[in-house]
Amino acid sequence: MKILHTSDWHLGHTLYNYDRSQEQQAFLEQLSRIVAEEKPDAMVVSGDIYHYSTPSATTQKMYTDGMLEIHRACPEMAIVVTAGNHDSSSKLEIDSNLWNHFGVKVVGNIERNQEEVNLGKHIVEVRDKEGELKGYIIAVPHVYPQNFPMLDTETPREERQARFFQALQDEVEKINTDELPVVLMAHLSIEGSDRTGHDETAGGIEYVPISSMGEGYDYLALGHIHCPQDIKGNGRHARYCGTPLPVNFDETYPHSVSIIEVRRHEAPQIRTVEIENPMPLVTLPKEAVTFEEAIKLLEEYPDDKPAYIRLNVLIKDYLAPDCNERASGAVKGKKCKYCYIKSNREKQASDDRARHISIQEMQEMSPLEIAKLYYQEAEGEEMDEELCALMDAAVQRVREKNNLR
Repeated sequence: MKILHTSDWHLGHTLYNYDRSQEQQAFLEQLSRIVAEEKPDAMVVSGDIYHYSTPSATTQKMYTDGMLEIHRACPEMAIVVTAGNHDSSSKLEIDSNLWNHFGVKVVGNIERNQEEVNLGKHIVEVRDKEGELKGYIIAVPHVYPQNFPMLDTETPREERQARFFQALQDEVEKINTDELPVVLMAHLSIEGSDRTGHDETAGGIEYVPISSMGEGYDYLALGHIHCPQDIKGNGRHARYCGTPLPVNFDETYPHSVSIIEVRRHEAPQIRTVEIENPMPLVTLPKEAVTFEEAIKLLEEYPDDKPAYIRLNVLIKDYLAPDCNERASGAVKGKKCKYCYIKSNREKQASDDRARHISIQEMQEMSPLEIAKLYYQEAEGEEMDEELCALMDAAVQRVREKNNLR
């Protein structure tokens, strides 16, 4: 079975108040062309279709038009879409019956019928244009670990998530008499995954061991983490396909969709097709320099080269009040757009550790970074790894509690 794996489209995302619909439209058009060339048996979209749970009408129309074009590019291809933590699960499912007519299966939430969980909702058969069964896709939307349903009275609350994933795979095992390939979809964070560039303040991150995903899948199509990567473990193969477009300036890796050849009980064959961004995110320069040096580079940036620009500035004391005004003025008449200044403070001597942190800097820092900075200034040494891990775990517990409210 050949599948196209993509996720984390974040349609409707804006960057420092700049509209990004042109880039997002360009991605959907590229995706349609990739589908036409590859002719997959199925395309799986593992969550975060939208960036906001209440997308604008324009963004929803872009999604609808894009999906219809993708369907036209390969009408026999099955399309399976699951909700991510940025999506509204109920709103994503509103048109699910209509989408079924175009070969699109939308799974936004876990359905309960009179206390019974409808496991069949999450199991999708993939067939070719002759109607021959090619394999199965198990579609699981984003659900916080504590909100997974209780399938039996004996399973402890903390094990409900793992029990749910295994129950679905057990159901497929019962009907998979021809030993066809099985693809499992999930939107969460696997322990040990590379979270480079990922903003952990948006929507929270739940860390799940690969063993909790159960046994029975041949490929695990993951969404949520934006850095593309393979994750091996538990005798199966899992992958984050990553974002097709960068969501912030720290996502400096290539962005792509993944093409997967899946066979039962074999390691899947994986390759990527890179997505071209007509408006790349550029940090100028890569190594921090003084503001005057950075503004000179911005002034010299080619007039006809589209890009979002952030300036990488080394600060000894403070930035001048008119720095943003000067940077905005430097891009007038150019196709690039100035976003903000990334401030890098010069290291202070040990007897002069205390320093002022601007509001902008504070907003860009994670709770763990703030805690490490405070510890360094208070104790005169770096926070050790064990304490960092405890602090990080405490932050995650607070976020999970907030998500319950």
